[in-house]
Amino acid sequence: MVVAAPELKSELHPIGEQRVVLHGLSWDAYLQILDALPQARGSRLTYDDGVLEITVPLELHEFSGRLIERFIVTLIEVMGLKIKTMGSTTMNYPNLKKGAEPDNAYYLQNQPLVKGRKVDFSQDPPPDLVVEVDITHTDIAKNQFYSKLGVPEFWRFNGKVWRIYQLQERVYVEVEASPTFPQVPKERLYTFLEQAKEDEIEAVQNLRAWWQEI
Repeated sequence: MVVAAPELKSELHPIGEQRVVLHGLSWDAYLQILDALPQARGSRLTYDDGVLEITVPLELHEFSGRLIERFIVTLIEVMGLKIKTMGSTTMNYPNLKKGAEPDNAYYLQNQPLVKGRKVDFSQDPPPDLVVEVDITHTDIAKNQFYSKLGVPEFWRFNGKVWRIYQLQERVYVEVEASPTFPQVPKERLYTFLEQAKEDEIEAVQNLRAWWQEI
């Protein structure tokens, strides 16, 4: 029997987000709040069966999330793969009473199914890869949350540690290598992020050069 990976515990980190959490909120109330907010906003909403968490990313959060996306897109390009980037698109699943606006989400293996059109989450599969940056504590059990949505691969980054989860028998198991990028060791992301602190373009160039050498 596959045992689900434990949820991450909060640690002392620099502040990466500001959060407001509302409990006992119905699905309809969540939708009303969602509809009342402007589409162009900095906050992101996660709703999990009565709990609404509103997150406002700060600099460390945004820096990490944007660079992880650049890391992913560069690998997709050098590997000759296909991608449909969903960003923080609202993913609502009323039958599960769950809604999410993740930091990054991508269709990779299922890109041919959704390319060139708007995704319909009531019929289409969930994104193949979702990335969440949580520098500070979150009230949402995100491993359980995204496994319920059926997301095959889930990355979590807390500002220091990158964890990769693969869906197995409907629960997440932590793995050491990404199923999407099996040739890429974890050290490459850490190296990329460190180099990007000094020069983001050079970090991308170094990642491309590394791929050519393996």
